[in-house]
Amino acid sequence: WLTSDNMHHQWLLLAACFWVIFMFMVASKFITLTFKDPDGYGAKQEPLILTAVTKVEEVHVPEEEHWPEEFQPTGKAFSGNLIRQPLVHMERLELLRNVCRDTALRNLSHTAVSKFVLDRIFVCDKHKILFCQTPKVGNTQWKKVLIVLNGAFSSIEEIPENIVHDHEKNGLPRLSSFSDSEIKKRLSLYFKFFIVRDPFERLISAFKDKFVHNPRFEPWYRHEIAPGIIRKYRKNRTETKGLQFEDFVRYLGDPNHRWLDVQFGDHIIHWVTYVELCAPCEITYSVIGHHETLEDDAPYILKAAGIDHLVSYPTIPPGITVYNKTKVERYFSGISKRDIRRLYARFEGDFKLFGYREPDFLLN
Repeated sequence: WLTSDNMHHQWLLLAACFWVIFMFMVASKFITLTFKDPDGYGAKQEPLILTAVTKVEEVHVPEEEHWPEEFQPTGKAFSGNLIRQPLVHMERLELLRNVCRDTALRNLSHTAVSKFVLDRIFVCDKHKILFCQTPKVGNTQWKKVLIVLNGAFSSIEEIPENIVHDHEKNGLPRLSSFSDSEIKKRLSLYFKFFIVRDPFERLISAFKDKFVHNPRFEPWYRHEIAPGIIRKYRKNRTETKGLQFEDFVRYLGDPNHRWLDVQFGDHIIHWVTYVELCAPCEITYSVIGHHETLEDDAPYILKAAGIDHLVSYPTIPPGITVYNKTKVERYFSGISKRDIRRLYARFEGDFKLFGYREPDFLLN
């Protein structure tokens, strides 16, 4: 009987222990549900935005309420992208500064602020803006924006295509047209920007536009420049076809290309480096846009320059800014590694300054 009574007490004690444990678990769950941080999901999502930018931990981001006006995330330009845009542009400028300080790349990243450079920079005094032209990167549309801002036309749609590049009629002065003191003042005080794209894809675009399609009917490219390149750089002299991309690459990669450049004059602006065009290590630019992200960069630039309420960037056709890796590989597929390496050696500064990767077909 005593044995039976002891077993009964043991079972009651065990049941009580299970009941206490069960009640503790219920209470714990209740407390967790009641006091859970309602912003917990958003906090988990924040790294997904930040990790879109490389090395975010190295960039100092001020509190949003203390951001400079051009970084204030207002309007459609920053919709759904409140943090990423300022960080992207800050990182681009930081990369530029770091590469400019690299002494090993000095010959590829530095150039004099010569008349050639000042001729490339267009001025909007009314809104204190300088725009450096980098051909084959959608510059026609940016010229239209500045033409409207300067008051020559009231809207982009009204500007005739033949006026855009006619610098005697489009009301778009070059920085070189001012005195030295006026140039320094504008370089110091104005908002300054330019646009880049993958350097090799830009060269393909220049080749197709000037030597294959030639939509603006500029005969000197086919009848003067192309024959000059062919005479110097074509290996098979019996070929009679027009300029081939291989000839073009061989010319651009030749360390002694400058003697031809002098003969070609300002027409070389369509394929010379961004360094030669805009002197990015000598001039402190406010923003550097990328053609591949122009859908985001264009409204950001307008906002940063304080002109987004006055003009809009023209509609970008779908897919026009996407980097076409297949096209680039196809154009370079029949060209010797030696010629491609020499071409890359000339444009390495552009690749490094603006964060473009060395092409895969050079690494294989």
